[in-house]
Parts: sequence; structure tokens; C-alpha cells
Amino acid sequence: MPQPDTTNTMFHLAADFINHTNRHIFLTGKAGTGKTTFLKYIREHTAKNTVVVAPTGVAAINAGGVTMHSFFQLPFGPYVPANAHLFGVNNGVTDTHALFRNIRFNHDKKELLREMELLIIDEVSMVRADTLDAIDAILRHFRGQPLLPFGGVQVLYIGDLYQLPPVMPDDQWQFLKDYYESVFFFHARVMRQSAPLFIELNKIYRQNEATFINLLNGVRNSTLDWDDLEILNQRYLPHFTGDDEQYIVLTTHNRRADEINNARLAAMPGQMHTFTGEISGDFSDKALPTDMDLRIKLGAQVMFIKNDVAEPRRYFNGKLGTVTDILPDDKVVVKLAGGEDTIVLEKETWRNIRYSWNKTEETVDEEELGSFKQYPIRLAWAITIHKSQGLTFEKAIIDAGNAFAPGQVYVALSRCTSLDGLVLHSRIHPERSARISRCRSSLPVSIKKMNWNSCWMERNWFSGRNSC
Repeated sequence: MPQPDTTNTMFHLAADFINHTNRHIFLTGKAGTGKTTFLKYIREHTAKNTVVVAPTGVAAINAGGVTMHSFFQLPFGPYVPANAHLFGVNNGVTDTHALFRNIRFNHDKKELLREMELLIIDEVSMVRADTLDAIDAILRHFRGQPLLPFGGVQVLYIGDLYQLPPVMPDDQWQFLKDYYESVFFFHARVMRQSAPLFIELNKIYRQNEATFINLLNGVRNSTLDWDDLEILNQRYLPHFTGDDEQYIVLTTHNRRADEINNARLAAMPGQMHTFTGEISGDFSDKALPTDMDLRIKLGAQVMFIKNDVAEPRRYFNGKLGTVTDILPDDKVVVKLAGGEDTIVLEKETWRNIRYSWNKTEETVDEEELGSFKQYPIRLAWAITIHKSQGLTFEKAIIDAGNAFAPGQVYVALSRCTSLDGLVLHSRIHPERSARISRCRSSLPVSIKKMNWNSCWMERNWFSGRNSC
């Protein structure tokens, strides 16, 4: 992977804390500050037995890990940290007794849990409080450490609480509201016992315009004034389509994104080409990064969904391009946006992995359960805001009038590299900006007050880089 910025002190101090202490860490930062880069860096540079999990299949594939539910055999309904006799049999609620009764870990999985040293939870803004408590209960139980949070495993939480929140149906919250202050991970009971060190990356790489960065900060913190709103709403062009300029529409619902992509593809002249992906072994069709049957025409706008492994890197996850040719051997040629460079694509492989314990090497190994092979592109006249999280676009049309979750507007706006490349299909209103995200205001003081002053003190304290 490309080496991180050597001048980013926060990045490297955070890595030191992970590698040389047992402290739980909550690594956060604004959009574009390198959280995903940090995760990949730790995976490749830590000597600790590490497992990476994420709350959704797509997030797990992007992080190179597995879903929390599959790794820990978590229930999909609400979990309450209480005894079984408090609930009926068929109400869909899982308590501690039922949690262990339904888990079927084999001997190797139990050994893996016992030997695990570092658990990385990516996209933690989407993790529910009850889910985190269930993970805590499982690790305490199977590691034989009932008095230690997470059974003594170090936890690295990565995410931005101003972005997408957990999904909590109202009927499930009715069971949980007596146990939790909110649905967010930081109100899990285990957090009261072992609050993480709060580390915030603050160097923004995605944007470099001061005006746009200030606007994004205003949206993020719900502090936009009328002048800010006026500047932002100057980008309101409701009838702008971006034809021939390689804009991508960021919208709120899958149905709307599919409608736009299908309509634009159908309106194009020329032959339709279909490329069928290959699934080997166990790979869920719900976690496919692109279509199983990829349908494209010459001139179609596409987006790369994988980083280039070549050096220097020619494209990245989120880079737009145009299909310019289909070669006789079914190779796809894509011209990159913003230049004249073209690439003859090869099919890429995504893996569905399972972690296992290697007794001989005493390491955590990644065992491939299945794989998906397909060209690393998807139609990209439109994409949902949820699927855009973590991506970067030079030109984007924000269609967030039907935003249904806190953080969606901020996620959409912060995908863009510049204000000039941003177009709004619905105005940003004061009441909407005030609802954009309220997550961080609820962070427990015990987490928020752990700033980098305490980090410097602790870093000096563990001289010689011994574990503490």
C-alpha cells in the first residue's frame, strides 16, 4: 500500500498506541482524513493477532474483514444484558443466557478467540450499543476472563459519528430503551467500564479549499450561518444533469440510483455488452461490490470499486471513467476522468474470508471461504449515499431531498473534492442542517476529554515502548 504521510503526527502517534499499548482506541476524524488508510496500515504493520469486523457486508468487504454478525454469531434482533426469565419465548429478544445457548463455535474458533489480541471495528458509527455489549459478553465468556472488558482484547474503533448512524427499528428500541441511553455504540455498558482513548485525525486530504472545508465543518457541526447557506445554495441547480461532464448523482435510495443508471444506459445507442461475474465457494450475493451481470455500452460512465495495485496507482476506489472500447477477447477499455489515460481492465477478485488460528505459526490466518471475480467497475451515473461512504468524487450532484438518516447530507457533501465540482438538486435549509448529525454531542465526557494532551503524557510514560 502507499506509505502514509510522514508529517501526519496524529496518524503515527495513533499507530504507536495500537502497536505498543493495550489501550482501547476510538480513532475518528472528518471525512477525508485518512481513517481507511489507517486501518489498512495497522493491518499490515501490527505484530498483534488481529481480526477486522464491520457492521455490514459491503463495509466488511471494503475493510478486508468480516461482518460482526458472522464472526461472533450475533443475533439479528435486540440483545439485552439481562436474564432469560425477564422475557417471553418468541419476542425476538436475546438475553445473555440465550446468546450463549445459540452460539455454535467449534474448537478452532474458540482457540482463535482466546489468542486474538486486537479487534478492529470499522464504520463504528453504524454499530449499535447492544451489539457491542453482545460482543463484550462473548469475548469475556470464551476467553475465560469474565472481569475484563472484551475478555482482555484490545479494541480499535474506527469511524465518524457525524456520518451514518445505526439502524434501529422502533419496535426493537422499545425493548432496549430501558437499558441504553441511545442506540450508539458509545452508550454500550462495556464503555462505562473501559472508555477508549479518543484520537482525532485532523489533516484533511480530500479537500484543500479553505472555503469549502469551512462549509463542510459548518454542516458537520450544525453551525452554518446565513452567509454559509447562501454560498452553499449557490450550487443549487435543480435541472442540471451533468451530461458529458462525468458527474455522478449521490441519492438517498437504491431504487432511485438504479432508475438513473438504467435509464441512462437504455438511452445510449450501440450494442449492450454483458459480463457475468464468477462466484466460487461461499460469497453472499448481498455483499457483491458490483453487478453479477455487468451490463455496459461504449460511452457508459463507470466508477472503479477497487484501488489499483500497480505503482504508481492509476485509479482508486471511486475514480470515474468512460468505457471506450470492448476488445475481441472481452477486455474492457476505460478512459479515466480528467485526462486522456486509458486502462485495459483485468477482472479482479474479492474474497470472503474466515479467520482461523494457526497453531504452528501462532498467528491469525485468513482462510478464503469464497470469492467473487468481476471487472472492478460499476455503472456510475448514480450511487446511493450509503455506498458512497469512503469514496471521493471530483464532480457530484447531490440529490438528498429525501434524506432519511442523520449524517446523510454531510456524507454526500464531503465526498466532493471542491465546491466548484458540487451541484445541489435540493436546497440546504437551516432546519435540515441542524438535523444533519447530533451524534457527537452525546459522546460521554469520559471519552471526549481524552484529547491529545493526555496522549502525549501517556506516550512519554510508556518509555521503551513496553505494553501498558
